[in-house]
Amino acid sequence: MSSLSIALFFYFGDTMENETFLTEEAYKQLQDKLAFLKCEGRIDIANKIKVARSFGDISENSEYDAAREEEAQLEMEITQIENTLRNAKIIDDDQVDSSKVTVGSTVTAYDSKYKEELTFKIMGSFESDPTKGIISNESPIGKALLGHKVNDHVEINLPNGQVMKLKVLAIK
Repeated sequence: MSSLSIALFFYFGDTMENETFLTEEAYKQLQDKLAFLKCEGRIDIANKIKVARSFGDISENSEYDAAREEEAQLEMEITQIENTLRNAKIIDDDQVDSSKVTVGSTVTAYDSKYKEELTFKIMGSFESDPTKGIISNESPIGKALLGHKVNDHVEINLPNGQVMKLKVLAIK
């Protein structure tokens, strides 16, 4: 195992082998980003390294060190995207099981503490955007809701120590 592989393992942990849920659109966006990084990204870094080398002695050349660091970060991002794509499971909205909460479900639930209805779309962590009501299947709320059915009561232990109590009203 190379030192880069070891560094990547410690940086990304075992998430490199976990299944990642993506829509077809997100999968395509990642493919496009990967192609860009492998082509234009690597060319840009190679040019920066070439320019930095032209400054002379690389042992005390901060521009060279910065370019090599940028190269390492680019390669880590490429590896992360490749692993995400390799372990991707495409979510098709037309095939989401609405009898229980799964990844891809849109869940309407009633929060008994605040007496309000909340709507969440549960997706993989890559596509989560809590400000838009899209939460990760790995988040405390997403994880707790998975597998539940309409009319189920769900208690969720939040990271701040509070307990959220929801009743599942609808699943789409």
